[in-house]
Amino acid sequence: MLRQRAESPALLNGHEAARRFLGSYFDVQDMECEQLLVAHVDSQARCIHVERYQGMPTAVGLPVRDILADALRLGSSGVILAHNHPSGDPRPSESDYRATRKLARAAEVIDLAVLDHLIFGARDYSSMRQMGLL
Repeated sequence: MLRQRAESPALLNGHEAARRFLGSYFDVQDMECEQLLVAHVDSQARCIHVERYQGMPTAVGLPVRDILADALRLGSSGVILAHNHPSGDPRPSESDYRATRKLARAAEVIDLAVLDHLIFGARDYSSMRQMGLL
């Protein structure tokens, strides 16, 4: 787990802003293992923290407890998730969907919004929010 502070308060107030900001964290050369990014935002959609979790070639865990603990510590209003698929296929898997829904249900308890979950492939990406899965 690598903790990173957002260098400037990037405004993630829309789908395209989140895609550009989080997509910049994924290096094409470093796509052999899945990685998960969790961007914590305040009530004005300013990024206040980015957390990176390293996965394996075919999976990355969604650490619900860690995400919620960070949100409470940081005072986050919402989170935007992003991860890559080394296979190149940006479509969410069934396990991506189940894990995201589990986090969204748990986050409701502390009034934390799961704003989107972006999945980056080799040349494209998917948004679970735009697909109606959130």
